[in-house]
Amino acid sequence: MVDQGIFGWIFASLLGLFVFRSLRLKNKGKGGASVETRDDCVKSTAHGECRSKTASDEDDVIIVGAGVAGAALAHTLGKDGRRVRVIERDLTEPDRIVGELLQPGGYLKLIELGLQDCVEEIDAQRVLGYALFKDGKSTKLSYPLEKFHSDTAGRSFHNGRFIQRMRKKAANLSNVQLEQGTVTSLLEENGIIRGVNYKTKDGDARTAYAPLTIVCDGCFSNLRRSLCTPKVDVPSCFVGLLLEGSELPFADHGHVVLADPSPILFYRISSTEIRCLVDVPGQKVPSIANGEMAKYLKTVVAPQIPPELYDGFIAAINKGNIRTMPNRSMPAAPHPTPGALLMGDAFNMRHPLTGGGMTVALSDIVVLRDLLKPLCDLNDAPTLCKYLESFYTLRKPVASTINTLAGALYRVFCASPDQARKEMRDACFDYLSLGGVCSSGPVSLLSGLNPRPLSLVCHFFAVAVYGVGRLLLPFPSPKRVWIGARIISGASGIIFPIIKAEGIRQMFFPATVPAYYRAPPS
Repeated sequence: MVDQGIFGWIFASLLGLFVFRSLRLKNKGKGGASVETRDDCVKSTAHGECRSKTASDEDDVIIVGAGVAGAALAHTLGKDGRRVRVIERDLTEPDRIVGELLQPGGYLKLIELGLQDCVEEIDAQRVLGYALFKDGKSTKLSYPLEKFHSDTAGRSFHNGRFIQRMRKKAANLSNVQLEQGTVTSLLEENGIIRGVNYKTKDGDARTAYAPLTIVCDGCFSNLRRSLCTPKVDVPSCFVGLLLEGSELPFADHGHVVLADPSPILFYRISSTEIRCLVDVPGQKVPSIANGEMAKYLKTVVAPQIPPELYDGFIAAINKGNIRTMPNRSMPAAPHPTPGALLMGDAFNMRHPLTGGGMTVALSDIVVLRDLLKPLCDLNDAPTLCKYLESFYTLRKPVASTINTLAGALYRVFCASPDQARKEMRDACFDYLSLGGVCSSGPVSLLSGLNPRPLSLVCHFFAVAVYGVGRLLLPFPSPKRVWIGARIISGASGIIFPIIKAEGIRQMFFPATVPAYYRAPPS
């Protein structure tokens, strides 16, 4: 009986192989490309294309916005064979004072997406770590890059040059169409987003249809309200200057000055220019027009910056090209909507102190690409929406780590009259100055190379405990014990609300979320 079973199995296998081979030869086209046709999709294996079976004039995906997220996503989906229409309000080169620093973790995602050449030919500068300055002291924190390829590092550049390179690369794909226009609304039908209404550059009103619309229209998004619950906080504003002809104290490093009342950033964005960002707490800044801003920068900020940058800083103020930008943070709170998805700053923002925004956006694109890759048909909007709920969980390790670190570090780095907050700030600087795992651990989190929320929490409370230990040694006093207790309480008050907003379960226990295991629809 056993011999008969084995013989039958071998015979059936050979027969199946013969039939499969015959069908393959029969279906071969004249050009040598095999084309598989199913009821729900058309897939050309010769060109690696995967397209929804829609009307010939309809796109597979509409992307609203062609900033960092939109342009990178357009190229990624276009490379996978999707028909992509990108509608961007202004296709001229952007001129911004943020989005100029890409962490090493973000650069690795750029490589993963095949976009690493977009930081070439724009005079981008390698960034190998950070230098911290406080009360005349300084410490250098290098990225832990020993285990990575020699080209792996952060990159800093003019934001507009980087975006234009990505737009050009996306537009070079024949199935990607970039169009200048302003999207006025999402086109909804029976609770499903079917496309967008927009106005062209010439003011003509038009409608575009696609099974999936991805909104990437940035921090000022006017479309996000129908797709999420936006809780936007504006803790501070950046005042931007451009220093020319100056040299940084530590070459190839970003510089963070723990100033009063809040941090100051310096980093090189070209071979001849250094970007300076002065953080001003609150939503109101001194007036530029009447000279109050120049006076504030010269009298309050200038005395606190490294001496090597002082002359260039004053010269930049006198030149008069002072710009401001509100710093926004917004936790991701999506409303899963059939036919639509939010990405980039329209979806999730964090304080730009740590330069993590582009890293989160590029990481999100990698997650979304991997989820969409097995799908040929995007037309079943409710089923696709259910499947893409896993996106919100799968993105959490990277996004929540960077978001939480940005919010917590900003709070710690800001000056405060409170004694416990002062001790926490001092402890953070001294903890990072210890070297070893005390510096490489936090810097690996900051760089996006180690997106582990638990590691972040451990280091954050290690700083607090380190501060308490310094207070209690060599002899504790009731006052010091009280301040130590307030340090722990203050640290908890900083980090736990951020974690709560990110989602405790998704952040620390993603495997317990049912959406984590969603399989691609058949």
